[in-house]
Amino acid sequence: MKDFDFDKKKGAIIKYISCDTDVVIPSEIDGVRVTIIGINAFEECRSIKSIIIPDGVTTICAYAFWGCEAVESITIPDSVTIIGLGAFEFCKSLESIVIPDGVTTISNHTFNCCASLKSVTIPDSVKSIETSAFSDCVSLESITIPNGVTTICSYTFKDCYSLENVTIPDSVISIGNYAFWDCFSLESITIPDSVTSIYNGAFYGCTSLKNIDIPNDITTISDYTFSCCKSLESIVIPDGVTTIGEYAFECCYSLKSVTIPDSVTSIGVKAFCHCESIESIDIPDSVTHIEYGAFLDCPATINR
Repeated sequence: MKDFDFDKKKGAIIKYISCDTDVVIPSEIDGVRVTIIGINAFEECRSIKSIIIPDGVTTICAYAFWGCEAVESITIPDSVTIIGLGAFEFCKSLESIVIPDGVTTISNHTFNCCASLKSVTIPDSVKSIETSAFSDCVSLESITIPNGVTTICSYTFKDCYSLENVTIPDSVISIGNYAFWDCFSLESITIPDSVTSIYNGAFYGCTSLKNIDIPNDITTISDYTFSCCKSLESIVIPDGVTTIGEYAFECCYSLKSVTIPDSVTSIGVKAFCHCESIESIDIPDSVTHIEYGAFLDCPATINR
């Protein structure tokens, strides 16, 4: 078929070589079933507005539709079980996507920079959402992470400026570095008690975040975790936390109340720097290290 370079032995579309607006990928080419959309097969096909992938395709390889900037809709059949890294990265006009049941991993950068993406349906079959999978999806308003996912990886929802609602299941045990960095619209989030690790900058720049409950099994408030959460009003650090990291609550301008438990031994560099609304803070006797500028430009009365 003249529209495609096709590998008959693998059943793989190697390259799309036409320039149609609406693309219907055939289920067979020259009598051979299409099962694979190959690496970079539709890369930067900027004329395409819609794509229908036929039933029988099982694998969408890495960067298959990378940079298809005009694509508004993609139909993925239930037969697909593998979606490779960056498969839909920079599909800037894509508005919604339904990931078929059977897919187990949303790979690195799969939907990175899909600026128009508002709706994503993730099936219960998904157990892993990898680094930057939805970063810079600036129109995404809500997401439900399916039960079974154990880790929200680094930068997963970075710069999702419109994200207001996130449902995190009890299966999640860790939230990665800068996972929700600059999610400006996120006002509240419930972190389940199953979470034992929240890594550096996880909620950095969540400027609308007003309240958050830290799970009881957290032992470290990592560097920059809540830095620049300008609307955060109060925080209770759970008993069991031993370290409050560098810049952990820097520039939390609205923070009025902080409870530090007897388990804390160290408060890092500029941990509460520029927390302008705190009036007083009690430092327990267990704290043996208060690093440089921990309370810089914080008018609070420090009680020890």
